[in-house]
Amino acid sequence: MRLPRPARHVIFDLDGVLLDTERFYTEVTQAIVGRYGKTFDWTVKGNMVGRPAIESARYLVKALDLPIAPEDYLREREHLLRQRFVRSEPCAGARALTHALAARGVRQAIATSSERAVFELKIRQHREWLQVFAAVVLGDDPRIGRGKPAPDIFLLAAGDLGVDAETCVVIEDSPVGIAAAHAAGMQAVAVPDPGMDHARFLDAELVVGSLVELTPEDLGVVARTRPSS
Repeated sequence: MRLPRPARHVIFDLDGVLLDTERFYTEVTQAIVGRYGKTFDWTVKGNMVGRPAIESARYLVKALDLPIAPEDYLREREHLLRQRFVRSEPCAGARALTHALAARGVRQAIATSSERAVFELKIRQHREWLQVFAAVVLGDDPRIGRGKPAPDIFLLAAGDLGVDAETCVVIEDSPVGIAAAHAAGMQAVAVPDPGMDHARFLDAELVVGSLVELTPEDLGVVARTRPSS
């Protein structure tokens, strides 16, 4: 299991890749739509993950025919999510992989649709760990013209790292994230939620069940060797 070409730099999505927060979104959204007799499952969520919040909200309201405005849904969701985000925990294997990459001198970035205020809540307990990332691009960055599946956020991350896009691999949990990576000229590793149809990730160069299964060597990264004496 290896990438077709070696990667020199790694860009991570946040939710569902580095931090186990997707369950919070599911819990809160089901609580909201359940009042209208609706069910929020992966047939709906699968088309929302990775997109900017307002785009996802518009899709949800239309898909479930909700009698509320997308903006009203987002306001209520934000209030409920804030209570949960401070309890965010790392996804399985995330710490080990990022530290292993850092030990090999690999520059890493985070590229997430999360806005600044929400991002700060999610990482409150993890600031020391996230120091391994040389760049972070957030969803409300004014430089982003278009959200995923457009390549903007990943191209910005590569630019902030000071590297060429083709040297990067993106690790994502959403089909729109994989599409955005490819649009940026980058390779992509998919880490789908078990509830999502894995057939939607056939375009990814690699698909893994969790980051526990992924090593620097799988990405084409080799350990640094000391010069001989």
